[in-house]
Amino acid sequence: MLCGRWRSRHRRREEPPVPAQVAAPVALPSPPAPQDGGNKRPGLRALKKMGLTEDEDVRAMLRGSRLCKIRSRTWQKERLYRLQEDGLSVWFQRRIPRAPSQHIFFVQHIEAVREGHQSEGLRRFGGAFEPARCLTIAFKGRRKNLDLAAPTAEEAQRWVRGLAKLRARLDAMSQRERLDHWIHFYLHRADSNQDSKMSFKEIKNLLRMVNVDMNDMYAYSLFKECDRSNNEWLEGPEIEEFLRRLLKRPELEEIFHRYSGEDRVLSTPELLEFLEDQGEDGATLAHAQQLIHTYELNETAKQHELMTLDGFMMYLLSPEGAALNPAHTCVFQDMNQPLAHYFISSSHNTYLTDSQIGGPSSTEAYVRAFAQGCRCVELDCWEGPGGEPVIYHGHTLTSKILFRDVIQTVRDHAFTLSPYPVILSLENHCGLEQQAAMARHLHTILGDMLVTQLLDSQNPEELPSPEQLKGRVLVKGKRLPAARNEDGRILSDREEDNEDEDEEEEAGAPEQRRRAKQISPELSALAVYCWASRLRTLRPAPAPPQPCQVSSLSERKAKKLIREAGNSFIRHNACQLTRVYPLGLRMNSANYNPQEMWNSGCQLVALNFQTPGYEMDLNAGRFLINGQCGYVLKPACLRQRDTTFDPECPGPPRTTFTIQVLTAQQLPKLNAEKPNSIVDPLVRIEIHGVPADCACKETNCVLNNGFNPRWGQTLQFQLRAPELVLVRFVVEDYDATSPNDFVGQFTLPLSSLKQGYRHIHLLSKDGASLSPATLFVHICIQRS
Repeated sequence: MLCGRWRSRHRRREEPPVPAQVAAPVALPSPPAPQDGGNKRPGLRALKKMGLTEDEDVRAMLRGSRLCKIRSRTWQKERLYRLQEDGLSVWFQRRIPRAPSQHIFFVQHIEAVREGHQSEGLRRFGGAFEPARCLTIAFKGRRKNLDLAAPTAEEAQRWVRGLAKLRARLDAMSQRERLDHWIHFYLHRADSNQDSKMSFKEIKNLLRMVNVDMNDMYAYSLFKECDRSNNEWLEGPEIEEFLRRLLKRPELEEIFHRYSGEDRVLSTPELLEFLEDQGEDGATLAHAQQLIHTYELNETAKQHELMTLDGFMMYLLSPEGAALNPAHTCVFQDMNQPLAHYFISSSHNTYLTDSQIGGPSSTEAYVRAFAQGCRCVELDCWEGPGGEPVIYHGHTLTSKILFRDVIQTVRDHAFTLSPYPVILSLENHCGLEQQAAMARHLHTILGDMLVTQLLDSQNPEELPSPEQLKGRVLVKGKRLPAARNEDGRILSDREEDNEDEDEEEEAGAPEQRRRAKQISPELSALAVYCWASRLRTLRPAPAPPQPCQVSSLSERKAKKLIREAGNSFIRHNACQLTRVYPLGLRMNSANYNPQEMWNSGCQLVALNFQTPGYEMDLNAGRFLINGQCGYVLKPACLRQRDTTFDPECPGPPRTTFTIQVLTAQQLPKLNAEKPNSIVDPLVRIEIHGVPADCACKETNCVLNNGFNPRWGQTLQFQLRAPELVLVRFVVEDYDATSPNDFVGQFTLPLSSLKQGYRHIHLLSKDGASLSPATLFVHICIQRS
C-alpha cells in the first residue's frame, strides 16, 4: 500500500518523524573525502580503535604515495593516493574536480589486491614497469580495476600489505568496535571546527548526515535535555548522553523486557526461552551460555552468565541473529549426487563487461564471474589472426580477447572461491585448424584440471557428482557423429546454442557457416560429460535418458516447453543438463527472470552477470547458500525421474509465510552531496516461485527518515511450492510523481530464512554491502 500523500520530492513536511531510535550498526559508514586532498587531517582515533596506528605500512599509506595510474599504453598518469584517518577510505587526486564522494574508494568495497602483472590491464599496458612495482585493486560490483605502479617495489608492497591488514581488521571487528568507530567517525565529521564541542547547528548537521530530518523543536528539546551545563554546547559526557539517546532501540527494549522481567537482565533460562520462541533448532542452556559469552559486553554480567540489553542487541545484530541461517553459509548439502541434480550458477556472454553490441570484452569479466560463484562460463570462439582463436560477440563491435588468455584466467581464478567443477560452454565458430589450437591450449594450460576421460569407465552414461569433480574443468561442446561429408570430413549436428539460431539463422558468410559446421577430433574428444545436442522433442517415456547430452535453449523455447509440457520437461531435467540463455534481441544485455527456468529444473540458467537488476538479485539469492559454491541441490520433486510435479499446477497452499516489518536502521543517503536530501522509505516483500506463488506486498512510506523509520506492518503470503521460493526484501525511496528510487535489497531462499526477530542486511544494486543498513523484521513460517 503506497503512501497517499502527493507532494514534490523537494518539499518536506515540518512535523518530526516518530522518534524511534537507531540500531547499533554492524559495519562502518562510508565517509566522503576532503576536497583539498585531506590537508585538514583529523585525529587518529579511528585507526587507534583498529589497533593500526603504529603499523609502518598503514602510516606510509596515511602519508600518501604518488602512484602511476595505468589505463592504456598512452594514458598513464601520476596521481596522489592517501589513506584517510578513518582507516576505511582512500582519497585520490582527479584531474577534473568532482563531488567529494567521487574522490575516494572504500576498503570494504575491495574484492582483491593483486601483486605484479596480474590483471588484463597490466599485462597489456604495464610492460614499462617491472612487476614488483605494480599492483591491481579489484573492486566488488561493476567498478573497473585500478591498475597502479609505485615508484619502488617497497612502496608497492606497503600498499599491498597495508590494504590486506585494513581489510582483515575490518572483517574481524566486533560489534562494540564497529559501533564505537561509527559514533566517533560521525562526531568528527559533524564537529566542523574540530573543537570537540557540538553546537545545536552541528547537531542538526549530524542528524542530516545520518539521514533523518528531525523537527527543530524536537531536536532542540533533546539537545537541551543533554546540555547539563546549560551553555548551548554539548561536550564530553553530554555528547555521550546525546548519543545514547540517539542510539536507543525501543522495539528491542520492548522485546528484551518481555523476557528479562523486573531485573532487566536475561538469565540463561530466560535467554533459552527467547531462543525457543524464536524457533531456534536445538536451543539448549549450553547454547544460551555460549551466546552470553560471545556477545555480552559487560564482564561482570558475563561472569554471572547474564545478558544485558547491550549484549542482546549485539546478538541480534550478529550473523547468528540475521535472517540467513548461519548453517547454510557453508557447504551443507549432499554434493555426491549427479550434476543434473543441482542448480548451477551460469553466465551468458561471460567475456562482456557491457552491452553485446559494442561493449569491451575482457578476461577480467571471467574473474568477476568466478568471484560471484559462477561455475559455468561461456566462450564464443572465432577465427583470429596468426592461427590464434579469439573470443568476442560475433558480427558486432565488441572487442576481442585471445582464447588462450581466457583459459589462463580459468586456470588462475576458477577455484579461488569454490572447489567445485567449472563448465566451459564453447560456442564454436572456428575452422578445424583453430579448433585444434583450442584443444591444444586447453590441454597445455589446464593440465590435470581438464577432464579428458570418463571417471568411471564402468558407468559411462552416468554423470559424476560435484564432489567427484572437485578442482576439475569440463568442456561443453559438440561431439563427432557417425556421418561423413562427401569429401570425407566429419560433420557435427550444429548445436542450437550457436547464438540464438532461431533469431539469427546462420549469420555470416557461406564459408564461415561451413567452417562452423565442422568439428575437429581433438576438440570433440574433450566433450566428455557435456555433449552439446539439440532438444527437438522431449523423449517419450520408454526411451532411456542420455545424461551426458546437454541441450541449450533460448528463453523463448524454454518458456514454450514449460507452458506446453511442464512435467515432461521436469522429468527430462531430472537426469540431463539443460542450459537456457537470453534472447539475442536483448541488445543491451538485459536479463530474463531465471525463476521460471528453475521451477522446471533447468540447471544452467545463464544470465548476463554484467547487468545488475532484480534478475541478478534472484541469481545471487539462489546461490547465496551452500557456501556460495555455485551448486545448489534441487528440491526432491525436481530430481525424481517419475515426478508428477508441474509448476503450472502445484496444488493447494501448503505454507503460510507471515512477516512483520518493524523498523530499519541507517539506510544510505541516495544523494550524499545534498545534506537536505532525506529518503522516504517503504519496504516491499517479493515472493518469487511457481506462478501461483509469485506476489509482492509493501508497507506505507515513512516521510523524511532513513535513520530509524518504523512501520510495524504485517504482510502475509500463502505458498504452494515453498521449496522453490525466493524472498526478496526491497527498500525504496517513495516518490509520488515518478518511479521510486532503489535504496537496497536482500534476497534468499525461503528454506534458508530463520524465523523470529531477525535483521536483514541490505545490499546495493550491484550486490555490494550497504552496511550498516538493516531491516528489522519478525518472521513466521507455518507449514500445514
